[in-house]
Amino acid sequence: MSFTPSRLLIFGATGAIGKYITEAILAAKPTFSHVSIFTSNNTVQTKPELLARWKAAGVPLSVLVGDITNAEDVANAYKVEKPDTVISALGRGALTIQTKLVELAEASESVKWLFPSEYGTDIEHNAKSPNEKPHQNKLALRKYIRENISEEKLKITYLVTGPYFDMWVNAKANPKMGAFEPASKQAYVIDDGEGRVGFCTMPDVGKFLVAALRHPEQSFGKALKVQSFVVTPNQVLAEYEKQTGGDKWQVTHVPLKELEELETRAWAEGAGNATGFTLRRIWAEGGTLYEKNDNELIGVGPNDTDSLATAVGRALAKN
Repeated sequence: MSFTPSRLLIFGATGAIGKYITEAILAAKPTFSHVSIFTSNNTVQTKPELLARWKAAGVPLSVLVGDITNAEDVANAYKVEKPDTVISALGRGALTIQTKLVELAEASESVKWLFPSEYGTDIEHNAKSPNEKPHQNKLALRKYIRENISEEKLKITYLVTGPYFDMWVNAKANPKMGAFEPASKQAYVIDDGEGRVGFCTMPDVGKFLVAALRHPEQSFGKALKVQSFVVTPNQVLAEYEKQTGGDKWQVTHVPLKELEELETRAWAEGAGNATGFTLRRIWAEGGTLYEKNDNELIGVGPNDTDSLATAVGRALAKN
């Protein structure tokens, strides 16, 4: 079908990745005719400056206050705002809510296209993927969509970005996941540091989302694999050393086997960082590598994304 998205509704707009997606949408030229964000009363109370800045961005913007777990609130948002496209940027802890978001979107009169919160690791990368614990909620949603949602009624696009470089370089939970610490000039690198990893920077996630919106026919029904760059930890380390005066950093190599042992222990103990260990292991095993990504399919060329140098510079500026 011929379709151009015009009225957007965003769930999770002010969250970790939602902020970057919303900023990119509001900055897109030409602009969309209307953008709505569904958020909680707590967000309205605690982030008034952010919401005020977005309202002043020049795009007609509505802020709907409601309970994401209340089906009536969500159905009312679809009815009142009449979005043709829905974008979910919900965090990992809220992923199970998406089944209802999708169900209500298909039942609505206006919604034609929906992006689930799929940003991150490819959950159908290889034969091991169905058994990875962090993937289960996303896999369940894909199964629900395949079995229950009519492609004629509601188009679905998954934007698969791989790890966010901005978070990957700073493993706050445990540096043995792999981390770069500019203050002490220390790096923790998995194995020999030569394993390639495909990354997206968080600003580029927003850029890719807008690019997908501008290429609906190329995006419908796909799990788009997009990447800012593919590099090794050693290349990241070299860029950090270059941008911090050229001195060599102290490097601790963490064998993949040790990472696996830490992962097993974390799950056994019910540790909050268990998911992080699993994802880091998946990335170190090549779980972000493809024969070809989908950047150019949605009009993003090799010079349109952040470079490693830009990403490291931004990370250093935040420290």
